[in-house]
Amino acid sequence: MTVLTKRADFIRASKARRQGTTSVHLQARKRTEGEATGIRVGYTCSKKVGNAVARNRAKRRLREVARMTLPKLGRNGWDYVLVGRNTTTGSIPFDDLLRDMRRAIAKVHA
Repeated sequence: MTVLTKRADFIRASKARRQGTTSVHLQARKRTEGEATGIRVGYTCSKKVGNAVARNRAKRRLREVARMTLPKLGRNGWDYVLVGRNTTTGSIPFDDLLRDMRRAIAKVHA
């Protein structure tokens, strides 16, 4: 998996498919031919999630969830952006976070 770093990639993903769950908001976009290859993923948390410590904790949890789910459930040629939710992403039990991520991926590709 490659990590998204450019703002334009995040904006393109925000205008594509979206699926929200209790603990994570997933944005997914199928790339056009000739763009990048493989699965690309980005992570973001706004200040609504909390202070810098809370945002970093939420992003660490999102990175781990993506590492565990996207190689199996993600599709080649897609960009995924995981957005942390206010207070829940950092505090929900990890198994529930994983379940929400799997459900969001399944709905995005349905």
